Amino acid sequence: MVPAAESAVARTVSATGTLAADEQIVLGTKIVGRLAEISVDLGSRVKKGQPVARIDATDYQHRLDQAVAALKQARVRLGLPAAGDDDHVDLTQTAVVRQAKALLDQAQLNRDRLARLWEQQLVARAELDGAVSALQVAEGRYQDALEEVQNRQGMLLQRRSEVDLARQQITDTVILSPTDGAVVERQAAVGEFLNAGAPVVSLVRLHPLRLRLSVPEREAASVKRGQAVKVAIEGDTGVYPGMVVRMSPAIAEQNRTLLIEAEVPNQDSRLRPGSFARAEVILQADERIVTIPATALVTFAGVEKVLTVRDGKSEELRVTTGRRLGERIEVVTGLKAGQLVVDPAGNLTGGQAVSVEK
Repeated sequence: MVPAAESAVARTVSATGTLAADEQIVLGTKIVGRLAEISVDLGSRVKKGQPVARIDATDYQHRLDQAVAALKQARVRLGLPAAGDDDHVDLTQTAVVRQAKALLDQAQLNRDRLARLWEQQLVARAELDGAVSALQVAEGRYQDALEEVQNRQGMLLQRRSEVDLARQQITDTVILSPTDGAVVERQAAVGEFLNAGAPVVSLVRLHPLRLRLSVPEREAASVKRGQAVKVAIEGDTGVYPGMVVRMSPAIAEQNRTLLIEAEVPNQDSRLRPGSFARAEVILQADERIVTIPATALVTFAGVEKVLTVRDGKSEELRVTTGRRLGERIEVVTGLKAGQLVVDPAGNLTGGQAVSVEK
């Protein structure tokens, strides 16, 4: 006779799935041009910010030179030094405005002088009218000068923008990796003319990996974000840790399962996307269960039972079993911890006379 033992074990649910890359990125070119260099190939490991390809920058360098020359011209027209980054201009101090202002002042003085002389009846009315007209023309020219300078300021801003755009296009001739990963496909060759947006290489992010699992509906309520996952890969003897990070909000009607996603660290890139994986989600780390030796269980016609002794005779107790834990079996219902059972049960049946050796 042996007592049924209470043990603390991890309660888990098993599922299978496929490891997938957290991200798959197709790197393309932002600009039109001929591919001058590609420094990676299938399987190449890349770091974030690493150059993977380069477009011939000759034409874009010429455009930059033209834009810089046009910017210098625009600065000079505003009275600024040809080189420099300060584009601030005082409109009243530009040459074209100062010239128009001098003519306006002269016309104003002439009109005022002739107005005084006309009051003294020393000049004809026609001369005064001519001075008034000349003043109005000078005022219009002064306004035109102000608008011309404002137009030149706008042109300067446009030229500055063209220079910035040309410099950005020079930068865009180098295609950089946006993340750490590995090349899964090379889609262009050196010398090929590429349009904007044309794919060059495809990358996958290898750390962390995603593992999608389908958990039976009966266990779905016990699955929570943050629970640990143990992952085993086909053909690999190692066990890798993971964590539940995402869960579907609904049960799939087709197979009555809950879709969850676990993240599996892969800093050393030992795991590969696409690998078949078996996983155990740890629902409870220290569940208390009742276990008995496997030899104490009797199964007949699908009915599971154990034998105990009462009043000198054997007595059958029907039980429901769960997991097999090495040489012991979990008893889910029908038996409490500490109850004595016959081990081994052998061919003993209920109702037989027995004696218990002490």
